[in-house]
Amino acid sequence: MPLRSGQRKSRHACGFAQAKVVTKAIAYEQGGQKLEGYLAYDDAKSGARPGVLVVPEWWGLNDYVKSRARQLAEMGYVAFAADMYGDAKVTRDPKQAQEWSSAVGNGGLMAPRSKAALEVLKEQPQTDKSKLAAIGFCFGGSTVLQLAYSGEPLAATVTFHGGLMAPKEDQLSQIKSPILILHGAEDGFVKPETIDQVRTSLDKAKVDWYMVTYAHAVHAFSNPDANSFKIPGIGYNEKAARRSWAEMQDFFKEQFARK
Repeated sequence: MPLRSGQRKSRHACGFAQAKVVTKAIAYEQGGQKLEGYLAYDDAKSGARPGVLVVPEWWGLNDYVKSRARQLAEMGYVAFAADMYGDAKVTRDPKQAQEWSSAVGNGGLMAPRSKAALEVLKEQPQTDKSKLAAIGFCFGGSTVLQLAYSGEPLAATVTFHGGLMAPKEDQLSQIKSPILILHGAEDGFVKPETIDQVRTSLDKAKVDWYMVTYAHAVHAFSNPDANSFKIPGIGYNEKAARRSWAEMQDFFKEQFARK
C-alpha cells in the first residue's frame, strides 16, 4: 500500500529514552471507496503493543483527531485514525459535514468502514492483535458504538460526546466489547430518553458498560477548537476534556490487563 510518512520527536517523561513518534498516511479501501487513514506509533518502543482505532468527528480526518492519535502513540499504543469519507476529506462547513456523515450513517457504513480501518491497524507489525480498542468523538463516538454493536470483539470501546443510540434487538446478543460512554451533562444533542434507552438495552444485553457525565459540558467538549465553529450547543470544556481522557486511560489499563 502506498505510504506518505513523517516523523515527530518527543522525549519520554523519564528522560532516559528518546521517543520518536512516527506518523504515516496509509491508503486502503472499503466497498470500492478509496480511503486514507493516519497511523502513529513510537518507534523507540520495542515489541507489539495494544492498538487503538480512532474515529473522528463529522469534520473528517482533521488535525484534531490526528493529534489524538499522536497522543496515544506517545502513551505507548499504536493508533490509527480512520478515514470515514474517502480521500481523507475534511471540512469546516457543518452542512457539508452533515451531508457526508449522513451518507455514511444512512448507508449503513459506520460498522463496515470502521472495520476496514481496524483491519489496517491489525496489519501493523507493532500491533498486538489480541489487545484492540476503539475510540471516537461525536460522529466517531456513534461509529465506535456501531462497531461494538456489530459484534467486534474489542477489548474496549470509548465514545467521547458521541451521538448515542441504543443497539437494535438483534444486536443485543452480539455485543462483546466493554463500553465506556463519556458524556456532557449539558449535551443538548442527546435526549434524556435516548440515554435511558441505551442504559436499558445495554443492561438487557448484560454488557460490561458504564457512563461518566461531566458537569457544564456540552457537545464536542474534548476538542479545543470546538468554539471556533460557532455552533450553538458545541463548545470546549477543559476540565471535561482532561478528565475524560484520563478516564479512558484507566479503562484501557483495566481492560488490556485482562487480555
